[in-house]
Amino acid sequence: MPWYVIYTKPKNEKKVTERLQSIGITVYCPMITVVKQWSDRKKKVQVPLLNSYVFIQIEDKNREAVFQISGVVRYLFWLGKPAIVRDEEIAALQESLKDAMSSYEVRGINVGDNVNIPSGPFQGKEGIVKQINKNSLQLILKELGVLITLVKEEVK
Repeated sequence: MPWYVIYTKPKNEKKVTERLQSIGITVYCPMITVVKQWSDRKKKVQVPLLNSYVFIQIEDKNREAVFQISGVVRYLFWLGKPAIVRDEEIAALQESLKDAMSSYEVRGINVGDNVNIPSGPFQGKEGIVKQINKNSLQLILKELGVLITLVKEEVK
């Protein structure tokens, strides 16, 4: 069965994943651990790697079943057809998430530069530097066309 990409309402990825699994659909929502800063503390939390996107494995004839679930907006389309993700790409994504990026250092990188990501979930992918901040770096991934932010992690 092919893997499809569905677009969800913002911040609904986890709920949609649970609801789809409850009706028997194979779902993959890649998650990463990040440090969130509140006024009184820092905490590690699990967040989706790709905001508003969930991968599902379903037969083509049953694709409409996902719209029974609240939070599902639409399928992601490519060239007028629902985008299909190969099994190898899902497996590569799952494998790359096993090794989380613990830290990185930015030196000699400028806005507009092409950079290869050496480790973490997007290891081996190439991105264009969009913005450099004190503790973060924003990249546009060429292959996926998404904006990611790499944040320097400081846990006390």
